[in-house]
Amino acid sequence: MQTFRIADLPAADGGAIRQAASIMVEAFRHVAPHAWPTVESALEEVRETLQEGRISRVAIDDAGAVVGFIGGEPGYEGHVWEIHPLAVRPDQQGRGIGRALVTDFEELVRERGGITLWVGTDDTESMTTLSGVDLYPNVWGHIARIRNLRRHPYEFYHKMGFVITGVVPDANGPGKPDINMAKRVSHSP
Repeated sequence: MQTFRIADLPAADGGAIRQAASIMVEAFRHVAPHAWPTVESALEEVRETLQEGRISRVAIDDAGAVVGFIGGEPGYEGHVWEIHPLAVRPDQQGRGIGRALVTDFEELVRERGGITLWVGTDDTESMTTLSGVDLYPNVWGHIARIRNLRRHPYEFYHKMGFVITGVVPDANGPGKPDINMAKRVSHSP
């Protein structure tokens, strides 16, 4: 059985940075192909996660290859942290790498005094019942009846303890919403 470890993404390791960017392109190809269509566009995103005050972590397999990547940044004076992005190499999905990256991220956020994590998970490819329909005026009614049609990531986050806190209808064009999810990771003082 292949194992992996989680570590900071070294800002000086161009190879690891390029691997993380490639994983983003591959992992989002079928979920949100417009997000990072090229390695160059993904490289820009990875480099942003390396800025001061942010979190940038990778899962590394026994051979030293990057197999997963998570980044995030604080908001609301550090009380809330956004996961952006999370990507696992497609041939490694379903092996606990994404779960381990999110769990590690949660711990780092707690250590930094964060209370809540949030993530936006777009549905641009008609993967849920929230896509391809007019969500107005009864947005919450649609959310209450959400179904996963084709392995949309919202279900992964739900299994990790996140709940849907809202939807931005038409965020990516007509009928293409962004599903917002959040999770408390520590209690306020």
